[in-house]
Amino acid sequence: MQVIALSEASADLTDLVGGKAAGLGELIRHGERVPEGFCVTTEAHRLGVIPTAEVVAAYERLGAGPVAVRSSATAEDLPDASFAGQQDTVLNVTGTAELIAAIEKCWASLHGDRATAYRDAHGIDHRTVLMAVVVQRMVTPTVAGVLFTANPLTGRRDEMAVDAAAGLGTTVVDGATAVDHYLLDDVTRDETGCLTAGQLARLRATGERLQAHFGCPQDVEWAFDADDVLWLLQSRPITSLFPAPPPSGKPLPRVYLEFGHVQGMRQPVTPMGMSTLRAQIAGMLAALGVRVEIVDIGGRLYGDLTDLARDGSSRKRLVRLLAVDFGPRAQAVMQHVLADPRFAPTKGGATRGRAPGAASLRTAGRAVVGILRALARPEAARIRLFEAVEQLRVRSAAPADLRTAADRLRFVQATDADADDTADAIMWPIVAGMLATALPTTLLRGLAGPDEIHAVLAGMPHNVTIEMDLALWRLAQGAGDHRQLLLDTPPTELATRHLNGTLPDIGMTAFLDAYGHRGVAEVDLGVPRWAEDPTPVFAAVANYLRVTDPRQGPDQRFQRAGAAAEAALEELVGRARRRRPVRGSVAGFLLRRARSLAGLREAGKFAGLYPLRETRCQLLLIGADLHESGLLDQPDDIMFLTLDEAHTVVHQGVDLRGTVTARRATHRRELRRRSVPVALLSDGTDVETVLPAAPAADGTLAGVGASAGRVTGPARVVHDPGTAHVEPGDVLVAATTDPGWTPLFLTAAALVTETGAIMAHGPTVAREYGIPAVICVPDATRTIRTGQLVTVDGGAGTITVHQPSTPEREGRQ
Repeated sequence: MQVIALSEASADLTDLVGGKAAGLGELIRHGERVPEGFCVTTEAHRLGVIPTAEVVAAYERLGAGPVAVRSSATAEDLPDASFAGQQDTVLNVTGTAELIAAIEKCWASLHGDRATAYRDAHGIDHRTVLMAVVVQRMVTPTVAGVLFTANPLTGRRDEMAVDAAAGLGTTVVDGATAVDHYLLDDVTRDETGCLTAGQLARLRATGERLQAHFGCPQDVEWAFDADDVLWLLQSRPITSLFPAPPPSGKPLPRVYLEFGHVQGMRQPVTPMGMSTLRAQIAGMLAALGVRVEIVDIGGRLYGDLTDLARDGSSRKRLVRLLAVDFGPRAQAVMQHVLADPRFAPTKGGATRGRAPGAASLRTAGRAVVGILRALARPEAARIRLFEAVEQLRVRSAAPADLRTAADRLRFVQATDADADDTADAIMWPIVAGMLATALPTTLLRGLAGPDEIHAVLAGMPHNVTIEMDLALWRLAQGAGDHRQLLLDTPPTELATRHLNGTLPDIGMTAFLDAYGHRGVAEVDLGVPRWAEDPTPVFAAVANYLRVTDPRQGPDQRFQRAGAAAEAALEELVGRARRRRPVRGSVAGFLLRRARSLAGLREAGKFAGLYPLRETRCQLLLIGADLHESGLLDQPDDIMFLTLDEAHTVVHQGVDLRGTVTARRATHRRELRRRSVPVALLSDGTDVETVLPAAPAADGTLAGVGASAGRVTGPARVVHDPGTAHVEPGDVLVAATTDPGWTPLFLTAAALVTETGAIMAHGPTVAREYGIPAVICVPDATRTIRTGQLVTVDGGAGTITVHQPSTPEREGRQ
């Protein structure tokens, strides 16, 4: 079938007619007014010969007048890839010769530079894509444009947007002329521009119909002709929108704050990881006297802070509390939310936002005792903490008598009755260290600036992540005769050889015995640990081997940072005592305790990864059993189920392979998303998009200084630390970082991230290695390109992007 009527096209025939034709066919079937036409199918493209006789016959049935010839590839108008403007459209085509030439042009555009680059960016295999071509009777519009059934800039779902201009709609799509912009909401506005109030009302009604029919927000091309007839030329999903929060059933709006970046996670969490993390995070917050519902939005962890925001007591502290882990971007959006009258304090807000009184009092009592003990005797607190970590490691191991999938699932679902004592021994020294780090900023206000306090917190001892990085550095330094092997062999090949036992012993087995339960996005159960796939570790080792200056070695950098911090501490405390004896003495005590305890911050997560590793191991064994039984296509499919769903498969034999396939496709799509909103409202609004834009000088990006120092070097934008090649002196630019990224810091000269807080993983490690860091730089990974010369000023919180002609390079610190 090489030519079919457009009215016969449907979503079921996408492989034959392509995305655009399928969408138009659905519009016709739905009763919408679409210009009549036909489709030259992918079968003709596969054969490589235009069926001229069939095309001419179909063209003559249209009246042989002017037509629009439009590409309709199989990978087009998809939920996550619109291909807008990537392939060709030819308008006002008249006559059979022009028509055949236009079809050939559309075919050729499938492999044009634009379309090829777009497919590469979306991970679409070029070999799987074919091109159909839509031919439609030409509409001569008086006004045309685009309707978005959700606001594409803010994400707000109850607000439509229209761009319109006189004449052809291509002028709007191509940006070739000034357009009139309209927002369609509940506000009545005077008639202005090229559309009348009646036409806007018809567009809004059309948008409501199409969104209801297709089940998601739509990007609609339309045209009004000289008789004021509304024609629809295309309707496809708006691919740029971040998924909306699930319906809350509440009349007032709700606010959701993204929690994943606290753990350095921007990628989506697997369904199994989500099902366990939601309960764990909610439990951790409840232990601190706070009740927050964790919501899955786009595979990311969002906390519903609505009740805290509307509680008269909690809202007073909310912005300040976000400084520790969430950072200034989260604080800015929450300040905006608290100023919104819709989030004004309401009666009863506290009942959901805070844990019950008795539990809260018990928690407060344990907290006071644990924090005071740690501050009084920090060395004893550290000993207790690491003993508790070891107990958790031993206790998390699965018993040897687990035989069946049901046995393993019971183990995974079991709770640890002795967890409270272990948690207290780990939690309260960490909290004490965080308090000792945070309080001096207030005590020393007017006596010392934030940069001076940060300098005191560099080179912090007792940090398990730093110890891990230094252990890997020592491994690299001991490579000896294997140095060239490690430099010249791809990390993936080295990992394969290590796992099958054919790689020379370089100390990797011992390293993975100690740290193999770690990895990137390591709190997600669905993500492999380094012990399963040590590719990122071998990539880091290769980066270390490129460091040839001993003074740039991380061990020496860390020692220098620690010595400088101790000297800065003595100078700062002495100065503060002379000017404010009491405040200076208290601040000095806290800063010394910070140097004893703040490095423990990473230990809690490090300990929690032991049971996660064992849980993942048991789940994969369950997945293997289900794969052998034909209930899963592969063992790690189990990571795309929840624990409850795994229970139904194990005990009832329910076949959920279709669910797994759909979730894998969604997960792959979300993995490609580069921007994740800091906060969302329940109507889909990305709160940051409605904040006033901060002014910045030309060529300068503004963020938050998190580690002092000034460095100029070539940028290295990294999305995947597992394959990153970072040369000594490169400026590492990433969306976010977690402990799995920190081996890269040993090579980098500076750090730039899009998210974070001053006390988060990345900035903490950057300070301890003495490299400048600027965090919370919006869109840094898209604004900065690899190879550009940039200056990172950790004190000012700025990144200057130099023009290519800049000849000088500043010395690195």
